[in-house]
Amino acid sequence: MENLNRNVEALLSPPDIFQSKKVLCIQPHPDDNEIGMGGVVARLAEQGCEVHYLTMTDGSQGNKDPKASPEQTARIRHEETIRAGKCLGVKEFHFLDHKDGTLGDVLSLSVEIARMIRQTRPDAIFAPDPWLPYESHLDHVITGRAAANAFLMSARNHMPQGEGTKPHGASAIGYYFTARPNTVVDISNVFERKFQAIAMHESQMDAQTLTMYRLYFTMKGKELAKDREFALGEGLKVLSPLHVHCFVDADRI
Repeated sequence: MENLNRNVEALLSPPDIFQSKKVLCIQPHPDDNEIGMGGVVARLAEQGCEVHYLTMTDGSQGNKDPKASPEQTARIRHEETIRAGKCLGVKEFHFLDHKDGTLGDVLSLSVEIARMIRQTRPDAIFAPDPWLPYESHLDHVITGRAAANAFLMSARNHMPQGEGTKPHGASAIGYYFTARPNTVVDISNVFERKFQAIAMHESQMDAQTLTMYRLYFTMKGKELAKDREFALGEGLKVLSPLHVHCFVDADRI
């Protein structure tokens, strides 16, 4: 009975993302990785994990400068993505360059993400939680759903447009921007670096926005760290391949 209880406990536990030697962080737009999981990215990189970014859109609809054209904005945000990622220790950057605000076809995007998973062969992938209550930005919802589908698709022997790639199954998917974290990472020592990286998205961030983010993430970080042995936390919902298909208890993990 003891072994059975131990096996059930393991089954209902999230994978340990810090066992990963390589990860792929998928973001709908430039800056989502820094805002959603910048502390986790910095911690992973510090521990020798090879971090890759995959950016789905060109970010061309977002710029605080109303005079900037979409083409100018896309170029600026590409540069900001690399600058901010390198601040956190990211090694490689991949861009799909879909137009900002246009993501809609989960299946076709799943194929693109699955091909990238097969090419980069990460131990874990990360994406926005598409089941976040009240999330209204379709780019976020579609990216999360496509990443979830690609998480399984990439391991299949045969997948659409899979020519020239070999199957690869990551051992974990972690959702950031989640309301139901099951993994809280100590980011106390990298909190300032997270904000240094966020501030590098100069086309997006004015002083007021940065102040608001700092207040909110300080509050949320303390909330997540409550009753733990550190000051500030960052939350993820982390699941294994077993948890994401026909597993009715995934919500309680």
